[in-house]
Amino acid sequence: MPHAIGRRTVLATLPLAALPARAEDAFPSRPITIVNAYGAGGQTDIATRLTADRLTAAIGQRVLVENRVGGATSIASTYVAQARPDGYTLLAGTSSLAINPTLQPRLTPRDPQTELAPIGMVYRGAFVFHIYPGIPATTLAEFIAYAKANPGKLNYGGVVGTVVHLATEMLCQRAGIEMTAVPNRGGAEGLLDLQAGRIHCNFQSPVEALPSLQEGKTRALAISSRQRLANLPDVPTVAETLSGFEAVLWMALFAPAATPAPIINRVTNALRTVTDNSEYQDRMARIGLSAETGGANHVRTLLAEDTANWRKVITEAGIQTN
Repeated sequence: MPHAIGRRTVLATLPLAALPARAEDAFPSRPITIVNAYGAGGQTDIATRLTADRLTAAIGQRVLVENRVGGATSIASTYVAQARPDGYTLLAGTSSLAINPTLQPRLTPRDPQTELAPIGMVYRGAFVFHIYPGIPATTLAEFIAYAKANPGKLNYGGVVGTVVHLATEMLCQRAGIEMTAVPNRGGAEGLLDLQAGRIHCNFQSPVEALPSLQEGKTRALAISSRQRLANLPDVPTVAETLSGFEAVLWMALFAPAATPAPIINRVTNALRTVTDNSEYQDRMARIGLSAETGGANHVRTLLAEDTANWRKVITEAGIQTN
């Protein structure tokens, strides 16, 4: 009799395609948003939008960029950490995720290593250490010797708590020199201060530093990455003078912590297609960045190592924020 057919029997006879799919099986079925903690038009924003554009083609859905600026990048990272873990809200996470837990522990997420799920690497960006031409030094070793002979008399610039600021503190610690920090509001202001001699040295992105170097308004002494830069091949790395030194700004994609593994893997593979592309790599190089391929484990290791490294620098320097 018809009414005797049980619900379980009816379901069992349905074709597999008629059964509801899991969300991760259908991902992505609508646009994805990458949340960027930095202002529109800056180097990080340009790189994020370039990546989103290429990711759109690689993943088969439109990838948008949303800027959520403020709170030392915590507004953006908190927003993503608390978002629905469905893969549609991602974070363009940077080195600040390794710095904030020590420097500004009240900010959220307090532990990015557990509150966010890494997806894959996007880039690393080195800095140029350049000086005011009035300083009598043409090499990093000569600069260190001059600083030791004039303890506390040299100033350096940078936004408090950024990689630029902490890189200079690490340089002071490794070289055994004393310099005074003169906080500023960013790269453009720091460059003007350096050219005018109000500060004596600065780590700066290559894009910001190159015009000044070409005009002879500042002098490059070293590169903060472990490899020399293609567009400044004659400038040695800091590590060539101070072994093991490295201070770079990196960016990777993250998702909320509970995002299912199949979704993470889907975005990771699409991102790998983007970062492995030679045209994308060339475009990134033009804005002073080095595209880097690496999956979730690579990002997880980098975040843990960078967190420990910057914790040591911050603690030894006694750096505090208001």
